[in-house]
Amino acid sequence: MHSLTSDEDRRGSKRSHLYHTVEMQFGPDHRERECAILDISDEGVRVYALGFDIPEEFVLRFSDVIHERYKVIWRRDREVGAKFIGREFLQNEGDLIAADAAA
Repeated sequence: MHSLTSDEDRRGSKRSHLYHTVEMQFGPDHRERECAILDISDEGVRVYALGFDIPEEFVLRFSDVIHERYKVIWRRDREVGAKFIGREFLQNEGDLIAADAAA
């Protein structure tokens, strides 16, 4: 029997490594801060932030119309691993509609 020991073995989906800067949105006033995506998969993301604490839940703005919601599952210094919990699309005049919510 094969033993699952590495993070890569425990993941349910393939993770793509990249370094891409996006806007993170959080808090009741939806403030935005810049962060870096280190890697991403269908199930989650690994993010690095400098100069602010990443909250338990946040939104990453991949474009003006696509926003994805995440929940932190682990922390290491300025890095977090977060689980995908839903996607929102900007419809018109700033209205967001939810789609593709995680099960």
